[in-house]
Amino acid sequence: MPKLPIIIAPDPVLKQKSAPIKEVNAEIRKILDNMLETMYHSGGIGLAAVQVGILKRLIVVDVNWRKGEQNTFTPLKLINAEIIWDSEEENLYNEGCLSFPDQYSDVVRPKEIKVAYLDENGRKQELLADGLLATCIQHEIDHTNGITFVDHISRLKRDIIINKLKKAKKQGVFDEHEHNEFCNH
Repeated sequence: MPKLPIIIAPDPVLKQKSAPIKEVNAEIRKILDNMLETMYHSGGIGLAAVQVGILKRLIVVDVNWRKGEQNTFTPLKLINAEIIWDSEEENLYNEGCLSFPDQYSDVVRPKEIKVAYLDENGRKQELLADGLLATCIQHEIDHTNGITFVDHISRLKRDIIINKLKKAKKQGVFDEHEHNEFCNH
């Protein structure tokens, strides 16, 4: 499976809303598999399709995976995921993002959520998640809505992170993203 190029912020693609999937088919399953491979290769625990230039409501998550360790958890592949309930109790987590390399900030989100989605076979599913899994799913659903974790922090902190990434891009620290066969922009 090919590793897909990850879009690095700031990039206008990351601010776009993703389109819902009308039919779960072999192409969608292939994209999800490629996203999962990309996420693992990059050391992440979640990835939304928009982060690899695919403006579709696709998310992969595996909060139990660690590079080089045997994984007993089945990764989640969520299609058209939406939060249908969230708790009043909140959780603070120091979030990072593959599209914001080496940048982290504390973000407050609901501690528990219930998410409705289609699985890779097109079946409707619901999942009650808490802790890191809830945070990760919310983070990735935000991506499908054109929202990034820095949109949840103060303007000052956000500007510092964005300016660091702009400077790193100018210095050629990151390979600029390339278009791939699934790119929708």
